[in-house]
Order: sequence, then structure tokens, then C-alpha cells
Amino acid sequence: MLLTALAPPLALAQKKSPPPPADFSAPDQAIEKAIAANELPGAVLLVGQNGRIVYRKAYGARALVPAREAMTTDTIFDVASLTKVFATAPSILLLIERGQVRLSDTVARYIPEFASKGKDQITVRHLLTHVAGLPAIPHVPDGASSDVVLRSIYDAELASAPGARFLYSDCDFILLGELVRRVSGVPLNEFAQKNLFEPLGMRETRFLPPADWIRRIAPTEEIDLPEGAKPGSGKGHVLRGVVHDPRARGMGGVAGHAGLFSTADDLARFCRMLLAHGVTQDGKRLFSPQILEKAASPQTPPWSPSIRGLGWDIDTVFSAPRGEIFSNQSYGHTGFTGTSVWIDPASNTFVILLANSVHPNVRPRISGLRSRVSTAVAWALEDVAIPQGGNQLPAGDESALWRGIGAVRPTWRNGETRTGIDVLVEQQFAPLQGMRVGLITNHTGVARDGNTTVQLLAHAQGVHLVALFSPEHGLAGVADEKVASTTDRATGLPVYSLFGDSRRPTAEMLRGLDAMVFDIQDAGVRFYTYPTTMAYAMEEAAKHKIAFFVLDRPNPLGGEILEGPLLDADKLSFVGYFPMPVRHGMTVGELAQMYNAEKHLGADLRVIAMEDWRRSDTFDSTGLVWIPPSPNLRSLEAAQLYPGLEILQAGGVSVGRGTDRPFELMGAPWIHAAEFAAYLNKRYLPGVRFVPTRFTPRSGLYKDQACEGLSLEITDRGSFYSMLVGLELAAALAKMYPDHFALGKIIELLGSAAAVERLQRGDAPSRILEDWTEELAAFRKLREKYLIYR
Repeated sequence: MLLTALAPPLALAQKKSPPPPADFSAPDQAIEKAIAANELPGAVLLVGQNGRIVYRKAYGARALVPAREAMTTDTIFDVASLTKVFATAPSILLLIERGQVRLSDTVARYIPEFASKGKDQITVRHLLTHVAGLPAIPHVPDGASSDVVLRSIYDAELASAPGARFLYSDCDFILLGELVRRVSGVPLNEFAQKNLFEPLGMRETRFLPPADWIRRIAPTEEIDLPEGAKPGSGKGHVLRGVVHDPRARGMGGVAGHAGLFSTADDLARFCRMLLAHGVTQDGKRLFSPQILEKAASPQTPPWSPSIRGLGWDIDTVFSAPRGEIFSNQSYGHTGFTGTSVWIDPASNTFVILLANSVHPNVRPRISGLRSRVSTAVAWALEDVAIPQGGNQLPAGDESALWRGIGAVRPTWRNGETRTGIDVLVEQQFAPLQGMRVGLITNHTGVARDGNTTVQLLAHAQGVHLVALFSPEHGLAGVADEKVASTTDRATGLPVYSLFGDSRRPTAEMLRGLDAMVFDIQDAGVRFYTYPTTMAYAMEEAAKHKIAFFVLDRPNPLGGEILEGPLLDADKLSFVGYFPMPVRHGMTVGELAQMYNAEKHLGADLRVIAMEDWRRSDTFDSTGLVWIPPSPNLRSLEAAQLYPGLEILQAGGVSVGRGTDRPFELMGAPWIHAAEFAAYLNKRYLPGVRFVPTRFTPRSGLYKDQACEGLSLEITDRGSFYSMLVGLELAAALAKMYPDHFALGKIIELLGSAAAVERLQRGDAPSRILEDWTEELAAFRKLREKYLIYR
């Protein structure tokens, strides 16, 4: 009875009284003390939380010379390097979402002049994260023109190797501004105005502010202008309405690193959109939540102690505005003129501090003030002082990432792998002495010194090269259809196609041969056809008592990880010669030994093994030149994605053939990209993110039809599991688009009726993968007998 009497009614117990107003006296005092110490003339502080502005205040003076003016909350500031994150980086993100740019693209793809002096390896991601290795600023005189500034960057020597270390550089974002212009066809200021500021209602944000804004613009430095130049305010040499940064000023006031003018309230609109996962205040979607999450998450290399997002600062020497309390999920940026912004998704809070600390002349940086203000703001607000725990596991999530399926972590090294042809050269071709040789090869048959295997065997003393044989895609590796036999122009030798009227060498082709030599780079995937071509040739060589040599090459995916399922015994075909997993982790030499023994081929097999190759080596650890093994397998990232993506095509989706990014894109006319990406990203698949995109294949499935789909970005190769991604995609397609996606047809390459049946039943892909453990263990034991490398 006592408890009942004391307990309030349920409705009253659940009703919360409004929180008392936050006490912002501490940040007020910090700013006023800094003004009194002449660290800055004045400032505007704006704080937002949970979708509303909770504090806004102006302090001190907007201008000191030629006359003192009081600071107002609607003051327009030269935001300096905040240009990078409020104009340039988001413009790049929009181009990425539209499929016009990708993070892993080289910058030279869009700006060919930039490719000199080792800069051809710099990617868009490198620029966005400041690990490109470019100097901090362009080495040009102040006020140099756009052409001069850009040319200085094109001609610059690297300060460090691309991706090696974090080096904050204005050059990175000057290039990104130029990239926006080249890809979109309009200058950065016009692109940002139309695609960012206008949709957000940022009416007082722009490059090149108009004359009627001047009275509200906070002036910056008093400088000596070049002869003939007009000061922005018309009053002496105080910069007012003219960008402070001299490179941006010389570039006409529009540059990727500086030049933007804005107010605290306008920047708040942008911050609120970010915390609303891409939705503007009037309910319109500007960005997908996936791309914003990617932009605000660590994108720097794992070895970098400085952590940056795509434009945003997360944890570097510039992170003072985070203060001592905001979470390690937070991010922000600073500007040289005295501006800063910091955003904390964990508490749904942002802090904007705008100052003109360079007026009327440059003072020491205000990093300490920024930190004190953010700490004081966080202390004043509710629900901010939270543990520094980072991203937490969503309740009830059952995805493979959190269940720990045991991915093998890669071991990186800088190897100097010598392939079979390199070893054969070192042996002075002794194993082939006195033999009439037929060579099965293509464009990938190249030694470390750049000579082709065809050239080397054709000129080898004591070796008589009499015929060439080509696999799918032909000798040059460019054909994407049936290949005819022909003659090699360089040697005059016949080139017999093994992907034409016959997929096996005929008796006539083999006539007079003592040995066949196989030298082709494989992709490490069961349904890749080159190993089947090798196996068919081994069968015919055995029948005709011809020795068979395999010049071994690396498995580009490494030799440790296996990914199922095993091929059903009744599904053997040209795209499945042996019942093994999709990703088998074996070299072609090891496969040849297994085929010969397990299928009792009886071939006189001799493998010329590699030197300095380890099972942990993926292709980028070998020191070898990457040569795309086929027209649609253009990069190592595509090779990583290929095992899981390729199985989907038979079900009715494009896997990027006919685009510039095969196996890095997937889609169809009937897919809705945003909802599809959102569904998959909520699965928390390890090592990959899905970015909604649009593309139109120029050939192949859905030729000339607009498709929506996904750009797949591998975020962590060590935890990326291609078949999990493939099955998750298949399951999602079947669930969301059952009238379009033919799930049953993926058996053509997946090769397991049981796996398809389980997907059709709706079993979770992670469970299906787990159930392959025993068969993969059995295959691992079987292959152990034939492994050459450890």
C-alpha cells in the first residue's frame, strides 16, 4: 500500500519536464577572454543539437580598421579551408553518387597533365584524405593565376609516396576543384551553388560575394595588393569580400581549397543535413546516408596515425575543435582565417565557431580556444558526455561481421617474385633443350624484364618454338567472343585458338611437338576458363605422349583463403573442370598437379615453380606488374570482387560489363539504388560498403539501358569475403525484386544446387557459408598434397 501510495500514476511517471536551458557561460567566457587577449577581434558561436539551434551569439568586433564595427550573428565570413568540406568534398561526393567519379580512380584519369613524376598513382581518395604526398601549398608567387597554380601542381615533385603518410595540402583540394570542373562541365562555384547551396536554402553562401554583401562581411588581413589591383572594400588594402588565401585570390576567387563566404546560420543548415543523414530541412534528400557515413568514417590507410574521412578531419593534429568530450565518431574542420566546425553524430550536436583572427593582421592560430569552446559547449549540453566507445553493435544484429567468422588477415610484404618463365630463363631453358615446343599463352605471359614468353622461347638457343595456342580472349587478351586461329605477326608462327571451333588442341595441332608449355596468368577463381584450357591441353598431351610444362604464376587473390561452395559433381563443364571451391587458393602449377593426379590424366607434367612467392601473397605483394588477365578484369579490386559478383549475371543483373568498372558495379533497370544500398549496408557485411549509383552499359547485358545499382567499395580486404557478398546480393535481389531476378539461374557459376535451394528458402547467407566449413576443410586437406609453396 505504501508503494502504491507513493508511486505516481503511469502517465505522470512517463511525462518528462523540459530540460532547463543549458548554461553557456563557460564558452562565453572563453571567447571573451581570447578577445581581451587580442587573439581575435570577434567571433560568432552557434550550437545545434537534435535538429534545432540551441545557442547563437556574437562577440567583440567584426572590424577594427579602418573603423570599428560590432560583430553580429549574421556576419558573413571568409570561411577559408571550410571551403574544402562545405563545397569541394561534397561536390565530389555528388559526382561519386552519380557514377561519374569513383574514389579509387586515378586523378590523372580526369586530369592527364597531372600524371608526371610518379603522380599517376594518386587517386581521388588520396586527395580527399590528404595522403597524396603533394606539397602543402603550391610553390607559386602569391596571386598567381589559375593556370600557373595548376601547372605548378602538375609539375610538382612528390613530398612522399602516394598513400604513405598524411600531409595536409591545399594542392589536394585545388586539384579536386579542377576535377569537379572537368567532370561536371561547370566551375566549382556554379556546381556547388546549384547542387548544394540552393537545395539547402543557403542563401548567404557563395564564392565571389556580391557588392551588396560587403557591409556584413568580416574583413580579413590588411595587405599590400599588386599594383593596379582593387581592394575588395574600396578602403585601403584591407581584404573585405575578397578571399584571404593568395592562391585562391589569384585563381579569381574560386578554388577547391578556399574562396567560400558564409554565415553561421547557413553552415548550420549544412550541418543539420549531415546529421539528418542527407535530408534537408524541407525534407528533400540531397545525399544518400551511405555516402555521408563513408565521408565521415576513417578513409586513411590503416598504417596512418592521422585519421581523415573524405575531406573531414577525424583525429589529427588539426582536431582541436573536438575538445575533450565529443565522441570519437565526431568529425570537423578548421579554416586559416579563424573558422571551425565540429559535428558529433553520437550526440546529434554541432559547434560552429566563426572568427576573423587574421584581421587586421595574422595572429597565432586559435587551436586552444577552439578546444576550450567545444569542451565547454559539450559540458553544457545534455547527452554529450558519453563514453569514447566508437560505433556500437546494433542490438540483435546477426551479420557475419559481428559474429566473427574468422577472416584471414593479409600479411603485406614487398616481394620480388620470379615466375616460372623467369626461373626458366635463369635455367637457360635447360628443361626444354632439343624440344619442339607448342606454347599456350596470351598477353599475360611476360617475364619480369618485360620480354614476353613468346619472344624468349622463340630466341632461346636449343629450343624450337613451332606453334602458339591461345585461350579465351585470344593471344592479345582483348577479344570478348569466339576466337579464330591466326598467325603471329612477330614470329610468323601459327596461333591455334582453343576458344573457337575447338577448345582442345587437335591431333593436327599437336603433330610433331615434343612438349607443350603453359604460361598464362590465372584469376584464382574456379569458373575462370584458363585452368580448364590447361587441363584440356594436358589431357590431349597425355594421349599423344607429349611432355607438359607449366610455368607457374601467382594466384592474385593469395593462397590462403578458400571460399565455397564446392562444385557439384554433376556440374562439371568448361567453367568448372574440377569439384573445388569458387576461390581455391592454388596456383596454376598446383592445380595442374591436382588435376593430373585426381583425374588420372597420366600427363608427363613438369611444373617450373616460382621463387619468392608465399601463400600469404596477393598480387600486390609480388612486385610484379599487374596485367589485366581478361578484358573485364582490369584491377586487383575487380579481381577481389569477381568471385562473388560474377555468379549474379545469370540471374539477370549487369555486373558492370560494358562500363569502365566491370565487377565493381552491379545493377539493372529494375533496381532502386538507394533502397537496395540501404538494405545491404544495414547487413553490416565485413570489408565492403555499398554506394547507390547509376550507369549505362555500352555492351553486354542491358546494353544502352539506364541501370540503377551499386558501386562496391572494398573497405578492408582482410575481412572482405567475396562469396558472402555474392550470396547477400543474390538473397537481397530475390527478396526485393522477385519478379525480375532469376535466383535459380545463378547455379550456372555458383555450382551448388544445395546453396541455391537454401537461398530460395530464405536461409541467411552467413549460415549457408558456415555450413560449407566441412567441405572446405576436406578440400583444403585434399589440396595439401599438391601445394608447392608455403
